[in-house]
Amino acid sequence: MRKLLFLLVVCAMCMNCKEVKNEATNTPVSEIEEPQGINNIAYKWGEMALTAQANDTEKFNPRPTVTSRFLGLIFVGVFDAWSRYDAKAVPVYLEGVERRPNEEHTLSNKEIAISYAAFGTMNEYYASDKPLFVEFMKELGLDPTNTSLDPTTPEGVGNLAAKAVIEARKGDGANQYGEEEGSNGTPYFNYVGYEPVNSADENVDPNRWQPKYFSDGKGGSFAPSCLTPFWDKVKPVALSSGDQFRPGPPPQIGSAQLEAEVKEVIEMQANLTDYQKALVEFMRDGPQSVQQAGHWLKFAQDVSRRDNHTLDQDVKMYFYNQVVAMDAFIASWDSKMYYDYARPYALVHQYYQDQLIKAWGGVGKGMIEMDGKQWRPYSPDTFLCPPFPSYTSGHSTISGGCAEALKLWTGSDTFGSEVTLVAGALTEPDNLGDTIVLKFPTFTETAEMAGISRVLGGYHIQADNVAGLELGRNVAKEAWKFYKRHIGETAM
Repeated sequence: MRKLLFLLVVCAMCMNCKEVKNEATNTPVSEIEEPQGINNIAYKWGEMALTAQANDTEKFNPRPTVTSRFLGLIFVGVFDAWSRYDAKAVPVYLEGVERRPNEEHTLSNKEIAISYAAFGTMNEYYASDKPLFVEFMKELGLDPTNTSLDPTTPEGVGNLAAKAVIEARKGDGANQYGEEEGSNGTPYFNYVGYEPVNSADENVDPNRWQPKYFSDGKGGSFAPSCLTPFWDKVKPVALSSGDQFRPGPPPQIGSAQLEAEVKEVIEMQANLTDYQKALVEFMRDGPQSVQQAGHWLKFAQDVSRRDNHTLDQDVKMYFYNQVVAMDAFIASWDSKMYYDYARPYALVHQYYQDQLIKAWGGVGKGMIEMDGKQWRPYSPDTFLCPPFPSYTSGHSTISGGCAEALKLWTGSDTFGSEVTLVAGALTEPDNLGDTIVLKFPTFTETAEMAGISRVLGGYHIQADNVAGLELGRNVAKEAWKFYKRHIGETAM
């Protein structure tokens, strides 16, 4: 009965029937026209993942490394389930489950299989949102209590794919269960024992990262510890290791390059336009943030709507896109923890202490003259600066990688998305600027806009941005080889 209801839901979304060819046999078959864009089930599960991602931020504060792994593994699970109903695809973690016969490669079977895979992985990684996923399964006419592991049914294939991903990634270095040696049983505990050489009160080595005080929103302050300092130890999906494309070192105190780049950050911030403020805020995100991996999943969904993607297309695109995001975070953290590099927040203080500069004075103060020791990023008091080392920029690395991935996947750099927002809304809501339309003409330009936004906001110098964009693109190109093997276009 559940299957019948599910099929009726699918049929209701379809407009008509057409004659197509079975790719496996190249013979004409009569088939219901597939739902496209926002109507395909892969797109809908993508939306569900983004909702869970935003909820995660609200519940646990921003943790972009952790949630990039969630999204990456969810869409690996979806891909693995789908692969058993494709003529050529090879799963990543699902083993011992044979490809289903050609006559079973139907839209309905694919939808059921990927739904159970998405449901199983999301329950694991966004466990607090399980009621949301249960309700969505019921809306699809599927039984959320069906835990069958029968590899001859789409329900079983989906459940097996979810189980395979979850089991394969236990002990992968992420410390999801507090299981890594050196941990204390607490999920995501700092099992490597990292401690910054500088404290929030004393900067003994200005080349190294220094924690900074945030407002707790209640009149007090605190200095956040480094976010997941062990993330360089996490096993990538497509890369051989996190250090595979590690960039050379950033500029050091005393170099002409660093002096020039610190000065550039000050000058950029002092002359922020409403357009630039809007760009900083859009790329930084705010409440209900989906973080960088989620941001690029949203961009991928823009492509799906633009090009009227089928389920097959979205399954493959999200798989590649989110594997790149996950591995790019690991590669970025390898660089961050290896170099343990200072952010502009401390570098400006180092270079311009006791000098009068023009800079943003904080919420409601605008651009004012101040002692260089008082300089701060264009950011709310409750989240002044990302709490981890600077080089390379995570935004630049993930954006460079995911933009390259979408460019490679679509075969074109053309994007064409845009967003409208009010400058200052996420930083100084009582001092709003103009309504701004941000246009993203190409994937490459979108990545570059994301990267430069971090310099404009005062979170990074150009060296962090430039090296990050290159690192991300290297990750995407390597992951493209992995992707082509798993969709069956090149040999394993």
